[in-house]
Amino acid sequence: MLNSLDRLVEAVRLAGADIAHGYSEYVRLALAIATDCGEAGRSGFITLCSLSTKFNRENADRLYSNVLKKGGNRVHLGTAFYLAELAGVKVGPPEPSGETDATDARPPTNATNATNAASNSHTRARIYNVEVESEEQTDPLTPLPFFTEKYAWPRVLRRVMAFGQTKEQRDVLFLGAITALGASLALTLRFLYGGKWFFPSLQTFIVAPPASGKGVLSWVRMLVQPIHDEIRAKVTEEMKAYRKKIASYNSLGREKGKAEEPEMPLNRMFIFSGNNTGTGMLQNIIDSGGVGIICETEADMVSNAIASDHGHWSEVIRCSFDHDPLSYNRRMDREYRELMQSFLAVLISGTPGQVKPLIPSSENGLFSRQVFYYMPRVRKWVDQFKHQRTDASMEFKKLGKEWIGHLREIQRLGLISLRLTDTQIDAFNKAFGSLFDRSQKATDSEMNSSVVRMAINIGRILSIVALLRVTDECEETDDFAASLRKSPRLTPDEQTCADNMKDGIVSRWDLSIQDEDFEAVLSLAEPLYLHAVHILSFLPANEVKSRGMADQERLFSSMGTVFTSQSLLEQAEILKISKNTALSCLQRWQKRGTVRKGEQRGDYKKI
Repeated sequence: MLNSLDRLVEAVRLAGADIAHGYSEYVRLALAIATDCGEAGRSGFITLCSLSTKFNRENADRLYSNVLKKGGNRVHLGTAFYLAELAGVKVGPPEPSGETDATDARPPTNATNATNAASNSHTRARIYNVEVESEEQTDPLTPLPFFTEKYAWPRVLRRVMAFGQTKEQRDVLFLGAITALGASLALTLRFLYGGKWFFPSLQTFIVAPPASGKGVLSWVRMLVQPIHDEIRAKVTEEMKAYRKKIASYNSLGREKGKAEEPEMPLNRMFIFSGNNTGTGMLQNIIDSGGVGIICETEADMVSNAIASDHGHWSEVIRCSFDHDPLSYNRRMDREYRELMQSFLAVLISGTPGQVKPLIPSSENGLFSRQVFYYMPRVRKWVDQFKHQRTDASMEFKKLGKEWIGHLREIQRLGLISLRLTDTQIDAFNKAFGSLFDRSQKATDSEMNSSVVRMAINIGRILSIVALLRVTDECEETDDFAASLRKSPRLTPDEQTCADNMKDGIVSRWDLSIQDEDFEAVLSLAEPLYLHAVHILSFLPANEVKSRGMADQERLFSSMGTVFTSQSLLEQAEILKISKNTALSCLQRWQKRGTVRKGEQRGDYKKI
């Protein structure tokens, strides 16, 4: 085996290839060499690792010592040859081993991966039951894109975003506010897409290392807290009245049979706890008419509840995305309850290590339904006394009280439907058609379902922003309610009866969105797509053929239709991607058939 390792090291060294460009490959390489070569393979492992721009001798030695003790003999030298092949290094297979069939150069099967691979965190990882210190950063090599900061969003969004001290925090506050306000507009605001009405019930997942600033989401909850408090106050009063009625009923004695037993009021609410059982969550949602939001700053609260013996309600989140029916049946008291449409919104945040417990794989329906945003770790100290005279919690409470006042007037209008112009529809289809084709080429179709559902989420955001713009215009008048009905962006539905129009009785309205707002919202698709691609890297790849990472996907998208190998390397340097990784990407693109060689040497063309 040492002879095989020497051949591999020499071939990789001559090619100057980085065969362990990611942390997973780095650990698999150590396991492969340690299993078949033992301590004698340490120098070969160090040589192979030294070709990486991330090489650290001390960390490499520590990892190799660790896997020598706990490797478990599940990965063999064939895996190292397979990694070399992926990097474009052609070398013959390793010599056969007396213990295993080492000619199988591929990693363990899906079943083995599923059994032995546990979730990764930003500090530690357990791969093939080997626990090692993780020096791998969860941040991509180049920063992920921000949302546009130059655009003047509707006033309430600008006021919320003003509390962010960094670009990332302002983006997160924007998404949080859109999600919370959208949840309150369920049953009131909608848009037609694919022959189906969709309401503004977004599911947003903010992912960030610890102490990265995602805690600002706790303020966003206060935007809709007054709605929840108002509902709970009514439930409390109804319960008081119910207790009096039931006490009177129980005092009737033999006369009970002639009286009707009082019915307990529904346990309605707007903000649902993520720490809930499956039936408990269904009860809360059905009691509340399907409308509300789960708002948790720790994703573990939700994932632990879902994973419990009486949990298993992740399908409730998936069904609510499409407003599908919900129901449950209790055999003990033969209780059956159902809800024809659900409008649950979700706003949660968590660390990279909390992604996989909630979303086991990219094939899990939760992944494609989420609006993801990744916040990088904090790289420099931020002055927290900058706004020491501003109590953010109090300011958000004020915003919440203002919003509930506007919301009541909006709800009195009836049902509001967003209608895009033909030009806007063409621009929408062009943007998402291009993004869909690009995802198919760059990630081998792994992101296709995410792009399809991202289009629905962008439609939801379009409807929310369009309505918030109307409230902006009406706030400037003395009579907010009257101004709503007179807004040029709100017109009676075409099917409204002529007599109703004369009497001013209109319950259905068409909403239009100005071109500037439309373009600003549509521009969110690109950064949200790249953030989702990066989150994809936290999920296991054992259920898919390949894994497209955010940095490599950005390299592909940044190249023109026709490019040269030199321009590829120059762009890779700008994106901080190593030369060897870029060349490996080029070879993979050619194998997939997404890129082919041009007529001149060094020329390439996207297909």
